[in-house]
Amino acid sequence: MDLLAAASSDEGGITGFLLDLIDSLGPIGVGIAILAETVVPPIPSEVVLGAAGVLINAGRMDLIPVILFATLGSLLGAVFFYYVGRALGPRRSHAFLDRLPLVETEDVDKTFAWFERHGRAAVFFGRMVPIVRSFVSVPAGVVRMPIWQFLLYTAAGSLLWNSLLIGLGVALGDVVYDYLDLIDYVIYAAVAGAVVWFAWRRLSGKHRRPRDAGKHLPVDERDEA
Repeated sequence: MDLLAAASSDEGGITGFLLDLIDSLGPIGVGIAILAETVVPPIPSEVVLGAAGVLINAGRMDLIPVILFATLGSLLGAVFFYYVGRALGPRRSHAFLDRLPLVETEDVDKTFAWFERHGRAAVFFGRMVPIVRSFVSVPAGVVRMPIWQFLLYTAAGSLLWNSLLIGLGVALGDVVYDYLDLIDYVIYAAVAGAVVWFAWRRLSGKHRRPRDAGKHLPVDERDEA
């Protein structure tokens, strides 16, 4: 099967577009897609890395450069949120995340609680946990975790997670190709459901940030700036 032709066709949908983008830009395209997904998650990283695995399976890219650029993209996105937390402090960074579209106070609380419970290990293991994966860098910045430790744990966790997903894409290349349309429908349904849910929360007034959100967090000079 010619995966490039499939990616250029309308039948591929979102996954077809990703295949086309990654096939055109190579490993750099994978890194850019993962960076974008980390900072403003539009598409699950599982889809991006799975699509990359399909192209590796087809012989269009090499495994090692794809893993390295995907990990670099994850690392750069994590560094962005690390410095958000470092600059804003506990309460202001909590409010920053809490006001992002489609992010609930409970999700932010879960991320901060995960870090408080697991400490520095949360940066490593958090790279493999949905929701926590996107924002665990913020509390690491809040507590001013040494940057070299943060980079080490983030790189190690991202390398493991990315390698696993890319490896699955390589191993299941033909299977993934056969189910491109189904993957698209799942993504469309998830996005549509998220938009409807967000609109309902907004219109019903339930999306308002609770007055006590983040009040359990300590106050420091950054919160008072």
